Amino acid sequence: MATFGLRGKSLLALLLACLLALVPAALIGWLALQSIHEHFGDAYARNATLLNREKIRAPISRELALSLRLADSEVTRQWLLDEQDQAKSELFFMEAEGYRRDFRDHAYFIGSVASQGYYFNSDDEPLNPQPRYVLDADKPADSWFFSSLRDTDEYNINVDFNPTLNTTKVWFNILVKDHDGTTIGLAGSGLDLSDFVRDFIASENPGVSPMIFDHNGAIQAHQNASLIALNSGADANAQEQFSLFGMIADEAQRDQVRSAMQAALAEPDSVVTVQVALDGKPQLLALSYLPELGWYVANGVDLDSAQVIDGEWLLPILLALAGLILVLMLLFALAIERLLLKPLRQLKYSAQAMASGRYDVQMPTARDDEIGELSTAFGVMANKVRQNTLELERRVQERTSELEQANQEMSHAQKKIGDSIDYASLIQRSILPDRELVNALGEHHAVLWRPRDVVGGDFYVFRSEGQHCLLGVVDCAGHGVPGALMTMLAHAALDQAISDCGMQDPAEVLQRTDQIIRKMLSDAPEYKALATNMDVGLAYVDLNQRNVTFAGAKIALYYSDGKRVDLVKGAKRALGDKRQAQYANHSIALEAGRTFYMSTDGFLDQAGGEDGFGFGNSRFADMLLQHARLPLGQQNIAFSDTLASYQGDYAQRDDITMLCFRFD
Repeated sequence: MATFGLRGKSLLALLLACLLALVPAALIGWLALQSIHEHFGDAYARNATLLNREKIRAPISRELALSLRLADSEVTRQWLLDEQDQAKSELFFMEAEGYRRDFRDHAYFIGSVASQGYYFNSDDEPLNPQPRYVLDADKPADSWFFSSLRDTDEYNINVDFNPTLNTTKVWFNILVKDHDGTTIGLAGSGLDLSDFVRDFIASENPGVSPMIFDHNGAIQAHQNASLIALNSGADANAQEQFSLFGMIADEAQRDQVRSAMQAALAEPDSVVTVQVALDGKPQLLALSYLPELGWYVANGVDLDSAQVIDGEWLLPILLALAGLILVLMLLFALAIERLLLKPLRQLKYSAQAMASGRYDVQMPTARDDEIGELSTAFGVMANKVRQNTLELERRVQERTSELEQANQEMSHAQKKIGDSIDYASLIQRSILPDRELVNALGEHHAVLWRPRDVVGGDFYVFRSEGQHCLLGVVDCAGHGVPGALMTMLAHAALDQAISDCGMQDPAEVLQRTDQIIRKMLSDAPEYKALATNMDVGLAYVDLNQRNVTFAGAKIALYYSDGKRVDLVKGAKRALGDKRQAQYANHSIALEAGRTFYMSTDGFLDQAGGEDGFGFGNSRFADMLLQHARLPLGQQNIAFSDTLASYQGDYAQRDDITMLCFRFD
């Protein structure tokens, strides 16, 4: 027995030495993986912005080109100069019908400076050669017209609501000028705002917020319609609440965004990224400038929730050699760079200046006069647009094929990472004392262990010697990959502390564990910024004395006999905190029918209910009181069902661990 004891201690010392040797490599690997994740996030944001830019540019440029042609038509000009001429009116509306069929929404408008009549025709009702209403400079609803007339630019693109037509559109307002430069009207078309947002702005990717804004930051398109600055395209005085800058509280970050806009304006084919807090949430803002439209296309990407790479792939293989971890990580980064990011970067060099959809125009009957010449010129223009459309479709097909291939390669790489994470989960489960608890306590205990991800930062401990045992739960900082790394460190430190101090003094075990953790971690400044603290609750059970001795670091011990619920709070500071704390033992009688509970804060903080509030201490105590008399196995099921019912559709926030025991 003595030989076995020495051999067991040697094996334990060897295991501890191996774990200590792997800690620096694991920390370095984790930092390297974080850097790669940020690199992927930047590339993801850039390419998503490029794709949105090209998706928006083609149809908008087409609508703008058609609107410019309508406004520059000699037929339009002649009619506006003499609206009462029946022949000119019939000729204009005949030609305008050809434009209407080719506009995306099959609608056009024209406003006259002379009569201030507003004409609008669409598919919804028969052709109406009469004005819908008369524009009034004193009406806020008509301010877009008079603001556009004062504009020195040839056109503006304006998002506005027309109360008479009861529609909100992205309007293309084109100045119609006489040959001497006098503005005689305003003509163009519009895209239904809801269709525009759905087709070109809406994103199903979590953590990605596409938007469009102008030189002043006024939001022209957004998934949240309440943020759109209506009429800002014609009137530059948009309120801050409808501006990109209204979403940024920090003035320094506002200046960074303005600098990024200047950089994108200087290089229209580029994508500029900047780290900002949009509505208080840290995001990577990627923006690109469309010179034809005078708009900035942008994406706000939350790198913590966006699916930059599907799955929590940041977890290295914990028990592998440190050198192997670094080699595999570098090989994977090189493969992603070659197979995914490099092909995607080539997309920005393939953007085209103009694109259009189907363009079929019914020409007037050929005649040997000015109308015939105009018809011939218009036919040449239509053929040119058709040729440009076919060329654009060919190029889009090529880009789509490249993207599909890159996505397939990325999915294959993600599967490899997922397999590695599943294997690491088996490794983490191997440190949990499930078999020891079943053999020693049987139905006198119950455990609810539910990591938020495949692996987590929570675990539980158990030691037994005759009529004495030590039970505890540990909540390491973080969850997923960082939390799992900390569990290995914490498990080794607790094992050493229990070996040094014994089980009977939980407070001394906590104090000793805190010392070991601090010695394990580096004193370098960059490591001090890492969250390495852990919450611990330890309960020593003496069956002979019928007594429970508890000590906790930010974890409390609850106990109930079914009539009331009491708790013993832990110390206010966690292990490994910036300031050291003193931990004290608390003694509770081990009475028959009294059930004891220890839980990490993942249970108490879980969001749910109608308003998404945390589960909370009061609701937790009520749950314990309601089920305290049930067998522990049934209690465990009841707790799980209660949490699931409260959680509803809300995602799990944190790792959850709950340990219950009762000795009748």
